[in-house]
Order: sequence, then C-alpha cells, then structure tokens
Amino acid sequence: MSDASAPNDPQAAIDSQGRRRGEELDDRIFEHSAGDEQVGIPFVGAGPGNPRLLTVAGKELLETADLVVHAGSLVNSELLDEYCDHAKLVNSVGKDLEELIPLMRDAYEDGDEVVRLHSGDPAVYGAALEQMDALEHEGVPTYFVPGVTSAFAASATLRTQLTLNEVSNHVAFTRPQGKTLSPEEDHISDFVEMGDVTTCIYLGTHAVRDTMDRLLEDDHDPETPVAVIYHASWPDEDVIVGSIDDIAEKVEEAGYRASALVVIGDAVTGAGYERSYLYGDWANRGSGSSDADTQTNETETQAGDD
Repeated sequence: MSDASAPNDPQAAIDSQGRRRGEELDDRIFEHSAGDEQVGIPFVGAGPGNPRLLTVAGKELLETADLVVHAGSLVNSELLDEYCDHAKLVNSVGKDLEELIPLMRDAYEDGDEVVRLHSGDPAVYGAALEQMDALEHEGVPTYFVPGVTSAFAASATLRTQLTLNEVSNHVAFTRPQGKTLSPEEDHISDFVEMGDVTTCIYLGTHAVRDTMDRLLEDDHDPETPVAVIYHASWPDEDVIVGSIDDIAEKVEEAGYRASALVVIGDAVTGAGYERSYLYGDWANRGSGSSDADTQTNETETQAGDD
C-alpha cells in the first residue's frame, strides 16, 4: 500500500528509505542470496549486450514477465525480441521517477509480473536503488538480479584479465568528471598513478580527450596502454587500442561519443605478468601430508590468489 504521508513523491520516499537504511538492516539480507526466487519486482541486469550473456535467473524472469520496463537502446533489441516478445515493453528513457514508480507499482498491484531491466549490472552506475527505495516506500518489494557488467565483457574481448600477478592487483570502476562528478571527485589520475590498478571508465566515451589530457598534464607515462571497447559484446563491437598519448585521436577518428568502456593499464595487453602461486610449487607444499590436507591447501590457495 502507498504511504499516505508522501503519495507519489519519489524524493520523499528516497529520503525516508535512506534514513531507514542508516538505522537498521533489512531482514531480507539474511533471508535471501543472489539468485534466489523472491517476491517483488526484480531489477535485472541485462548484461553488456549479447543476449547469451544474460544470466539464467534473468532469462527466466523475462520469459514470465507481463511488463518489462527497460533501459531503451542500452539494452540490445535482440535480447528484447528473444525473451520479451510476449510482454508489454516500456522504454524508461525520458521518463522520470514520478512516472516510472506509479507505472510499475500499479502493474504489480494489479497482479502483473513486472521486471525492471537495466543494462549491464544494475549495481554499477545503474541508478537502481532510488527506484527500488521509491517502490519499497509504496509497499512494493524489490530485489537485485545481477548481470554481467561491460568491464567483464571488455576483458573477455581483450582476451586478458583485469587482475594479473605483478601487473594489476586492483580494479577501479569509475567515471570522468562532468555534471555528476566534480573535479575533486575525479580520481582517475590517482588510480593510474598507483601503477598496479586496472582503471575501467564508464560513461566516459565523450570525455576521452579531456581525460587523457589531464593524465598527460599529471605526468603519467604517455605509453601507458589504453583500450576503448565500443558496444562490448554487441554485433557492432569495435576495439581501439592505443596509449594515453594517442587514444583520444583514434577514438575521435572512429567517431564514437558514447557506449564505450575505457580501460587504462598494463592489463590491457596482459604483457609482463608473473606466474601466480596457484599452480606453482607453493600450491603443492606439504606433498607428504594427507589428501585432506592437500585439498584444504588447494582450496585456500584458490580463494586467496589470482
């Protein structure tokens, strides 16, 4: 049921749910794990583009949905055709919360199976939580269904790992400064300076030139590898590989202004990494111990190393 104190006011709902989050944990955290069947409206990650990269859970939910509210052209139309042709489709682009929340709430309360379909993974730059909080405030339960984010699709396309022993021990998901991010909140240069970070820049195709110019102004090595993957896993995917010094010119020549992921760091090429401990002599230490001890050592190694 709707909260009469703030009917159809998403901002009031977000503020209210935010206060609740600061005061107590949701009981459902301890009742459900990712992938569980749950009650409510699922916020599903459609993956990076290729319909085959949709999760099994996401596929099952879409195939039984009556209403799918999707992220417009950010979701591959082939995926919508394959899994949602039976459902009513609503493009969320251009619609604000004041329109989207009643739309989903009313359909759910009428007994429809409703799916909110985000591109990639809704937990990464998805603006999902504000919608979920507004729905929860209206008495409609919600939950996340993870998806494959574009950084992982880019890694697969580049045939490399985002983390590599002695090359990259960390991964940063970030975005360039602009309307949403102030210059003080832009840490791309800090990540690159660390040296062992693979920096994945979302929502930054339009800002490649500005970003690389700032990195050069900060005296970063101009030969640092950079890859720009346009429409990772889509049929028109394009890969541009260069360096901090020349990638902007290459992207401008290609004419891309959106829908590409920028990856900075030596993991782009995968060159120079060291063999990990996982399949080395260290993993086989204590060869005279029991089979159980050996299995325990192997499990601990897999959990704690590249």
